[in-house]
Amino acid sequence: MLLRRVATTIAAVLVGVFNVATRRSEPLPQLHPGDVAPDFELQGSDGHLYRLKDLAGQPLVIAWFPKAFTGG
Repeated sequence: MLLRRVATTIAAVLVGVFNVATRRSEPLPQLHPGDVAPDFELQGSDGHLYRLKDLAGQPLVIAWFPKAFTGG
């Protein structure tokens, strides 16, 4: 259990460092209710990579848990 927590913490730190190092200089576009979402891809909890364009025409719910597995 402790090893898993340490590994998760290290992974989160590495992702944070990568995000800071590759930060865009221009601001990201803001979406408003009713806007069409830009194409993107996310890795699911099942390990598969899902692309928005591959799911076009199907109902879609994106669940986001920013504090999941943080221990706090």
